[in-house]
Amino acid sequence: MAAVRPLLALALAAALAGCGGAAERHAAAEGIARSGGLVAGRVAAGPFDLALWQRPGRAESVTVYIEGDGFAWAERGRPSPDPTPYRPLALDLAVRDPSPAVAVVGRPCQYRAGAARPQPACDDARWWTGARFAPEVVAAVGAAVDRAKAAAGATAVHLVGYSGGGAVAALVAARRDDVASLRTVAGNLDPAWVNARHGVDPLRGSLSPLDVAPRLARLPQTHFVGRRDAVVPPETAERFVAALGTGTCARVVAVEADHHDGWIEAWQRLVAYPSACAP
Repeated sequence: MAAVRPLLALALAAALAGCGGAAERHAAAEGIARSGGLVAGRVAAGPFDLALWQRPGRAESVTVYIEGDGFAWAERGRPSPDPTPYRPLALDLAVRDPSPAVAVVGRPCQYRAGAARPQPACDDARWWTGARFAPEVVAAVGAAVDRAKAAAGATAVHLVGYSGGGAVAALVAARRDDVASLRTVAGNLDPAWVNARHGVDPLRGSLSPLDVAPRLARLPQTHFVGRRDAVVPPETAERFVAALGTGTCARVVAVEADHHDGWIEAWQRLVAYPSACAP
């Protein structure tokens, strides 16, 4: 069974949060980006053409936000035809980040309306369902991080991931030596446990952040969890931090939020929250 009631409710909530098709969702995201001074671009990365928004400016470090899973499921057992999010929360958080160098990366097959080239890979819904944390996905997002870093003239990267973007952020961080900090917001850092909790089939072809956790033990990181989050419960981050092992530079911070609501209002305060072990 591909999905059950809890995740179906999430998909339906996303559908009700906005209206219109993928092109309208893309246009809405462009408006959010412009409101924060972020300029649209694209990154060709393997079989994907990723959306990238970036605030022009050069700095020693760039903060890169990674979007959530988006509109992955249309209904129980049926993937959506296009995962472009109705509520691009990572983008909404990024425009509220006062850092001089900020970028947002869309996940594979999101925002296809603006792609510069055909993406036949996106005819396969596995890239936003069972394989959404696959090695190809991690590599593609890593290439977008490279582009953002180069555009900012930066030497270090701060990664921020929302929901499933938190899993991708952790997996990307484990492959790099230039990541200065990791932050997740309602991050799905243990997809197998979350799926089991919801009675959803295990992901096929995806990597798990738990498997790379020991490599991240000394990386300064903060995992923000929503006290009312029934989609990715707060225990998810606790399980990931436990997997880091001893001598970690991680903390879990509980926020008055659920999976979607409460984050935007809190972000201007949370974005300044110091990471554990940060200099």
